[in-house]
Amino acid sequence: MPRTDNDTWDLASSVGATATMVAAARAVASRADQPVIDDPFAAPLVRAVGIDFFTRLATGELTPADLDTGDGDGGSSPVGMSRFADGMAARTRFFDDFFTDAAAAGIRQAVILASGLDARAYRLSWPQDMVVYEIDQPEVIEFKTTTLAGLGAEPTAQLRTVGIDLRQDWPAALAAAGFDAGAPTAWIAEGLLGYLPPEGQDRLLDQIGELSAPGSRLGAEAVPSHHDVDEQELRERMQQSTDRWRDQGFDLDFSELVFLGERNDVTDYLRKAEWTVDPTPTNDLLVRYGLAPLDDDEGFAEVVYVSATK
Repeated sequence: MPRTDNDTWDLASSVGATATMVAAARAVASRADQPVIDDPFAAPLVRAVGIDFFTRLATGELTPADLDTGDGDGGSSPVGMSRFADGMAARTRFFDDFFTDAAAAGIRQAVILASGLDARAYRLSWPQDMVVYEIDQPEVIEFKTTTLAGLGAEPTAQLRTVGIDLRQDWPAALAAAGFDAGAPTAWIAEGLLGYLPPEGQDRLLDQIGELSAPGSRLGAEAVPSHHDVDEQELRERMQQSTDRWRDQGFDLDFSELVFLGERNDVTDYLRKAEWTVDPTPTNDLLVRYGLAPLDDDEGFAEVVYVSATK
């Protein structure tokens, strides 16, 4: 079902199901012969959500080779599951490293926007006095918190959850949870901006800027603008990328979840707002972590990972 202004979701539907899909990819990446990441909570969280396709993938019953065509890297599809898992491994490691570097620089306040099934508050080695805020839909926050508690997992930082939709007054909710706008903050917007309309992306970046004291940092995954691309053609490519997955019971249509069309370049937008920005293209990130680069026309090759300092 296409997105609407006031739509809601859980971890088995709409945008929420993409968080489960990414967690399944993290579980796959964690089982690699030479893993780039280690997320021990990914598989059990996916299993708890209960989507059969993702559960089989996360637990290894279904492998990327079962889903990819011919040569094992996606064949004629824009991106196959093997490369998708590589991409999610590199993305996860980027944001892991971002937080590690921020903490090493003395930042003691972190905010994870649209946290989904992100378990960084439980699996990273945080300083003892680190405070981590997670913001997401109330149902998502409650599910993850309850599931991890049932697994006997405990946060490795001072975790404060904020159950609110980012389209609502989340800055006020964050402040009510104890957030200190006068202290430097490390923010991440992972797998988020493409699911926001262009004006929503700008509004979120503006709100982050207003809440960021000098020395704050922002890590974000910037999706390209599609002002010169036929949207129908692009949506068809998105559908084709998961055709093979549908044979195994996957029924999520990415083309209905994202907002295409023209949007501001995140790097330029942040620089105009007086952030110092270091952009890293996807292929540079893959190579950094010892993974093969994507072809130029392959899926998310145009995504740029941004690390910015206020």
